[in-house]
Amino acid sequence: MRDILAYTSSYATWSRGPAYAARLAAALDASLTGLYVSPSPMALMQGYETPELASYVLEGIRDLMEGASAAGPAFVRWAGEHGVTKAAWQVAAGDLPSVLGHIGNWHDLLVLERTPAPEESAVEPGRIALSVEIPCLVVPPEGALAPAPECIAVAWNGSPEAIRAIHAARPLLARAGRVVVLSGTQRKVLTEIDWKPAFDLDMYLRRHGIHAEQRPLLASDEQAGAALLAAATEIGAGLLVMGAYGRTRFSEWVFGGATRHILNHAGIPVVMRH
Repeated sequence: MRDILAYTSSYATWSRGPAYAARLAAALDASLTGLYVSPSPMALMQGYETPELASYVLEGIRDLMEGASAAGPAFVRWAGEHGVTKAAWQVAAGDLPSVLGHIGNWHDLLVLERTPAPEESAVEPGRIALSVEIPCLVVPPEGALAPAPECIAVAWNGSPEAIRAIHAARPLLARAGRVVVLSGTQRKVLTEIDWKPAFDLDMYLRRHGIHAEQRPLLASDEQAGAALLAAATEIGAGLLVMGAYGRTRFSEWVFGGATRHILNHAGIPVVMRH
């Protein structure tokens, strides 16, 4: 994780999400990019039929973009106060998932913040996790946050999404004093490839110097999310790593129950990868 991206909904102040991203970047000696996204001028102007109103909206967006762009030096100073030695500030106008998907091409991790109203706020992080091609770290609205947690919980069901999430989180797992793999029901993956031997998570982790404890997670599909969070709390985990399981890439908001529950209720940061 050499390049961390922090999305912020404000360019005047930077809240828990960017602050966590800054501390994480400092701990990993990584670069940090702060990103503010303005609405697309074309999308907003569609509702205004008269040239005068359209011009008014366009001028407002220009002022917004200029104000956001001017916040760059302040963000770099603020990041430096958190220990970040390599920081940058980026402003874009457009559809949020599309912007994040594009800028994600030159970043290793996207940090998002969940707002205090979980049932409403999970929609945006969920859509983003499904649409971008990089791992997402979702920061909860409350609770103590450790940028380099001593204990990390890993949700494991044998799926490609889980493998990708674990691979992405390897720099964090290597720094942790304790890694606990919470093994649930193995997800059957339909593929034409027959591996001999099958993927061995414990061997993979040990090959990278990570020695993990194994804990079975006995829960139905409906209770898997709650069981994962309860197990993470029991072991004192400061971070949860899991795959983001969507039933379809093309749905607007269709997640499996475990992912939806965790997005809504996790009290610790969660690294997700679709």
